This record gives sequence, C-alpha cells and structure tokens, in this order.
Amino acid sequence: MSTIEVVNHMTLDGVMQAPADPDEDRRGGFEHGGWGSRYFDDVQGEYMGARMSGRGDGGLLFGRWTYEKMQSAWTRQPADNPVRQVLEQSRKYVVSRSDRPVEWQNSELLHGDAVETVAALKAREDRNLVILGSAELIHALLPHGLIDALLLTIHPLVLGTGKRLFPEDAYAEFELVESKPTTTGVLITRYERAGTSAPHPGASGSSPR
Repeated sequence: MSTIEVVNHMTLDGVMQAPADPDEDRRGGFEHGGWGSRYFDDVQGEYMGARMSGRGDGGLLFGRWTYEKMQSAWTRQPADNPVRQVLEQSRKYVVSRSDRPVEWQNSELLHGDAVETVAALKAREDRNLVILGSAELIHALLPHGLIDALLLTIHPLVLGTGKRLFPEDAYAEFELVESKPTTTGVLITRYERAGTSAPHPGASGSSPR
C-alpha cells in the first residue's frame, strides 16, 4: 500500500497558484504569480533539497496540466541539472480525463476517474507518492481520504485571490509532526493524517486535467 503526500507552497489564506514565476499559471486571470520567490532562503533550499535527495524509490503523482508544465520547464534544463535528473528518474503517474499519451520518460497515464484510478494505484504500489502542484487532483482526492500527509511551506502573505489548496467539500484530520521556521518568515510544516478522515457527505470524484 502506497502513501500519498502533498508537497506545496501556500499563502496564509491557502492560495497555492503560481508561487514561482509570474507566468507560471495565469488561469482565472491570476496576476500574483511568483509570490513565493522573494521568501526563498537557504533554510528552505536545504530542507527541500534533503527531502528530494532522500526520496529513494518514491514516485510522483500529477494532474495533466502540472505534469505538462513541469515536463516543458525541466526538459529545457541542462541534462546534468540535479533536479532534472531526480524528476526524470522518478516514476511519474499522470491522472487525466484525456487519453493523450504521456511522453516524459518513466511516465504512466492513469486515465479515468481520479478517485478510482488513484485508489487502485495506492493498493497496487508500495512507495511514497508525492503530489506537486496539481490543485484539481488534490481537490478530487482529499475528500475521499486518499491523501496521507501534507508538506507545506506557509508564507506570511495574504493574496485574497487565486486557486486554493483545500476544496470546500473536504473533511480531513491531520496532526503536526514537524515544523521549521525560515529566515524570511516562512514556516515549513509537515502533517500526517490523524484519526478518521472521512468523505464529506455528497463529495464526488472527478478526474483533473
């Protein structure tokens, strides 16, 4: 049985959209792209670098949109870039309504309903699966208890607009297992699922792009 961990940057009001670059994700007319860049420091870099290097045989789980954005960005980097090497060597699972092939090496398409396909993946694999970005995928999985842990860098910033990490129809209980402040006011936190995380009444699955 696999575990699924979300790794994302977010603001105090829960926005996760486009933290790294102004043009990263302008969907919905979002104009605050790149909001996380000025908060990055050595503390965060070392922490995230250690997490990435210690992933072992874990895999990555994406929605289609995030997968294609990352493929486009990282395949343009030099072949000896260490982040590109980790991403390319990792097993990548892509949840999508479309049956369009996935072409980045070590990629597998999970075509169909997000909840059904990811639940089946969890049951058949025995590895730590990490979700990067992929808001729609998180929104589909969280109400159904399929997310086991959250690694979040919480930024001292309120945007008031943008795609948020948590869907309105999700109910889940987590406990804090690790926290580390950075020099810029960012709090690196890790939560693990606690007690019973039950689907919200009326929650339904869907397959993200």
